[in-house]
Amino acid sequence: QVQLVESGGGLVQAGGSLKLSCTISARTFSIYGMGWFRQAPGKEREFVALINWSFGNTRYGDSVKGRFIISRDKAKNTVYLQMNSLKPEDTAVYYCATTALRGATTAPEYHNWGQGTQVTVSA
Repeated sequence: QVQLVESGGGLVQAGGSLKLSCTISARTFSIYGMGWFRQAPGKEREFVALINWSFGNTRYGDSVKGRFIISRDKAKNTVYLQMNSLKPEDTAVYYCATTALRGATTAPEYHNWGQGTQVTVSA
């Protein structure tokens, strides 16, 4: 059974930075990539970023472009999300997930979700 474990969430002031990690406990050759989503209370799950596992191609949601960077360490089976210039509206539970679909940006296109990690940005 594939498991994803996120870490790195916490409380930060606006303008600050956090780096999230997500480790997958399975071989990754069968997946296209890994993505990050976030969900704030009362809102739908929102696409944040996607990285192609083999080639490192990336894609970002409009609300985080230029501020967040997704990367992966294939040797560690880990994907990262470096979050800079954080804003209060970035407050949410952040989830990582795997996808077999190229360019996937919606939650139904993903499987094997992690448990989520809380990010809170204070004004």
